[in-house]
Amino acid sequence: MKYWHIFLAFFIPGILGYGGGPASIPLVQNEVVKYEWMSVQEFSEMLALANSLPGPIATKMAGYIGYDEGGILGAIIAVFAAVAPSLIIMILLVGVLYKYKDSSKVKRLTQYVRPVIAILLGVMAWNFFKESYEGIGLWQTGLITVSSYLLIERMKVHPAFVIAAALLYGGLLLG
Repeated sequence: MKYWHIFLAFFIPGILGYGGGPASIPLVQNEVVKYEWMSVQEFSEMLALANSLPGPIATKMAGYIGYDEGGILGAIIAVFAAVAPSLIIMILLVGVLYKYKDSSKVKRLTQYVRPVIAILLGVMAWNFFKESYEGIGLWQTGLITVSSYLLIERMKVHPAFVIAAALLYGGLLLG
């Protein structure tokens, strides 16, 4: 039953996570917290670490969580479940999508889905901010938030370096 839950936890977000990894992150978080494999805080820490590594975020999350919950077989099942919806859809619908790729209706469909994805990401960001505030306080959360924004958006520092700096900052404060 555990392996079935691992499969569902990544297959369902793979089906519903229109737009790839970033869109499926809140859906995976919901599944992981629902099955009590991780708390929101643990998920946010795992996500920060996964974002600092190269490669697609959905498969990194699937591999880590699957391995953590079910060993090597769990990792294999989770990664397969994460990529299976896209693989199946690509195989079955690539011809149809290619034929209608320039259709105004298809383009409009994607425009209507984007606000929903934005809300999902916003809710996840708010939950991460709230957990951070509860864990390290308003001053530290504000400092890291403003610093991250300035480094990433204004100074164009790669997010992996900002995440590494935040990890180092947290490690120095704890040490």
